[in-house]
Amino acid sequence: MSRKINTNLLHSYPVNDKYTGAASIPKYQVTTFDQKNIYVDAQKYCYSRMGNPTLEALQEAIKQIENAEFAYVFSSGMAAVTTSLMLFKQGDHVIFPKEVYGGTYQFASKILPKYGISASFLDYRNIDLIKENIKENTRCIYIETPSNPLLKVSDIERIIALAKEHKLLTIADNTFMTPIYQKPLAMGCDIVVESLTKFINGHSDVLGGSLATNDEELAKEISLLHKNFGAVMGTEDAWLVLRSIKTLGLRLEKATSNAEQIAKYLINNPKIKNVYYPGLDSHENNDIHTKQASSGGAVLSFELFSEEERIAFLEKIKLPIFAISLGGVESIISHPATMSHACMSVSERAEQGISDNLLRLSCGIEDVDDLIEDLEQALK
Repeated sequence: MSRKINTNLLHSYPVNDKYTGAASIPKYQVTTFDQKNIYVDAQKYCYSRMGNPTLEALQEAIKQIENAEFAYVFSSGMAAVTTSLMLFKQGDHVIFPKEVYGGTYQFASKILPKYGISASFLDYRNIDLIKENIKENTRCIYIETPSNPLLKVSDIERIIALAKEHKLLTIADNTFMTPIYQKPLAMGCDIVVESLTKFINGHSDVLGGSLATNDEELAKEISLLHKNFGAVMGTEDAWLVLRSIKTLGLRLEKATSNAEQIAKYLINNPKIKNVYYPGLDSHENNDIHTKQASSGGAVLSFELFSEEERIAFLEKIKLPIFAISLGGVESIISHPATMSHACMSVSERAEQGISDNLLRLSCGIEDVDDLIEDLEQALK
């Protein structure tokens, strides 16, 4: 029997504790496990960095929602990103989108070179440009779509086809869409990264990340790095994400509906210079996004005309919090130039098209009429 999203999020992975029947997997808040029978039977759990029943339950949940054979959870989204990039060695070359997430950009441009791993940052709208920049030592094409914060769209299937042609790995950061709305593994991607901090947890109270793959050899390498880097998720955080996955479908349905309506409102408002949202027909790659994702998502960005208007707007907006991050049940407005992309220079941001008057809105689950009314009064 084929089940739909919300049923799967409640019944397709360990939800009840097999030892007690508890309706919620307990927090196995422990570092070590008694091993009296170590010489008789190989014991499943010995030390929580290498395995814990709560973390294992969450990894099973991630496998189910990603439709993956293997999944690993980490202490933050960046821990997952950096672990995936440490699969490469001295002399290797990795291709990234020019508008990749600020933290990933900083790691690739400032830290990877110290280990002899070079990076190129390209405009993924031009597939021929990617092809032209593949070198003998290129090992991976890294995908992030839609991009942060301008919601640029990359053609996942074409990039994966190019990578396979040249025997390259593909890693996709799928945080904005989540596996509910976009499924890179099903399209042939080798590894998918999710920031669990964002929509999958969705309550602004947990840092976490995950890697998922269907490749057994890659899984072995990721497992080795996972254990030895030690950036494993804490038990409390894993339990909270397990709690949140149960409502992921409902939360996303409301948040994306809000985003669609707000994007349509803003694009018709004369106080707004630009709106960036892949669910709009006017988005330059709406056709590609619609082909590979089942929703426009819950995040949009918009640009005001001047610094004065931006400052006045942020002083008057009431409902969304003004903060770093996204994906919470509450709406969150952020200023990329001083938040998510502050690690970039002014010229680097300008090259990506990130102006100082750009704001990103992650829509929560509030009543949309109240959000639009609040935007209206702030823009006035």
